[in-house]
Amino acid sequence: MQRFKNKNALITGGTNGIGFATAQQFITEGGSTIITGRTEETVRIAVEKLGSNAKGIVSNAGKMEDVFALKELVKKQTPSIDLLFVNAGYGKFASLEDADEFHFDELFNMLVKGTFFTVQQALPLMRKGSAIVLNTSVVTEMPIASFSVYSAAKSAVRSFIKTFAAECTDKGIRVNGISPGYISTNGFNNTGLSQEQIDGTIQSIIPTIPFKRFGEPSEIANAVLFLASDEAAYIHATELKVDAGVSTIG
Repeated sequence: MQRFKNKNALITGGTNGIGFATAQQFITEGGSTIITGRTEETVRIAVEKLGSNAKGIVSNAGKMEDVFALKELVKKQTPSIDLLFVNAGYGKFASLEDADEFHFDELFNMLVKGTFFTVQQALPLMRKGSAIVLNTSVVTEMPIASFSVYSAAKSAVRSFIKTFAAECTDKGIRVNGISPGYISTNGFNNTGLSQEQIDGTIQSIIPTIPFKRFGEPSEIANAVLFLASDEAAYIHATELKVDAGVSTIG
């Protein structure tokens, strides 16, 4: 399949996990990608793995100076974007009693401000018929202890799907969201848990998932690229859950 021949994607947080898998599949289907990551080394390694149709930009979604520089940096690589996948982010979790202002600001700066201003910066480069996909999370529908700040930030991103769609309709740009369940990524690495604690957490979660396994990044990538493709030309302002049903029947 060459659904994305001669098309360009900007994928934030594209050095690993869901972002990397999406970039890889986009390239396989004929497109070119620009990925962002927080360090020069991770960006370099990812671009080398992705090959000649990939370029990288060092950009931290939680730093507004990086986000506001994004438009000009992207313009140096391509004059237009056909897919913007706002994927950058990670989870940190704390109880209501233990969460501090730094924890709150870190997540809201990265997930909410980062998402809003990334779209703002990329929008002038997006042409009619292009697509924006936001990465939300099923945690917005699941009351999980110690997830209050993370869930609230992702809920704000979820609300952007509809409001951005309302503003982008006349531009001919579709806006949708992807809501992953538990996926096999390095998402636990920024939580402050030890590897033993991470392994224990994963083992405790698996029995709660209807399919009794974590999803693969490629399974989310397939859904993102469906939303970006002409096959989804009549899908707009929608959030697609890819979670094995955990938020509904888990």
